[in-house]
Amino acid sequence: MDTLSYKTKSANKNTVEKQWLLVDAEGQTLGRLASKVAKILRGKNKPNFTPHVDCGDNVVIVNAEKIQLSGNKWEDKTYTRYTGYPGGQRSTTARELLDKNPVSIIEKAVKGMLPKNKLGAELFRNLRVYAGTDHDQEAQKPKAINLNDLK
Repeated sequence: MDTLSYKTKSANKNTVEKQWLLVDAEGQTLGRLASKVAKILRGKNKPNFTPHVDCGDNVVIVNAEKIQLSGNKWEDKTYTRYTGYPGGQRSTTARELLDKNPVSIIEKAVKGMLPKNKLGAELFRNLRVYAGTDHDQEAQKPKAINLNDLK
């Protein structure tokens, strides 16, 4: 019988090939950067994507303090947290958070786009964000990519 047979390859942690990628956040819009980085962390840009396996790459983001937000979001966007005590709801604007800790803006945006389970927590550990241009991952030799070239 002359038929073609295709087998679906399912990746596991032994067959996944992970690499280190370097992303420059200078001039990038926060949400667009976060969605593309989340896609890379999850591994959805690879042909052997498997939903229940960490098959994404490790991502290093530099220049976190030079991120852009559109419109009036620097003053209007608020980040809310709760201390655990009555009347303990606190909120800060995006501008205040950028001045205090520019790394956390990108981390919060990317973490919100990852799955809310153990796999999502494991994927989030593959992200490194730095405020300046220098980073601690020179030994891994990350390959610089341009997010504007990705879909």
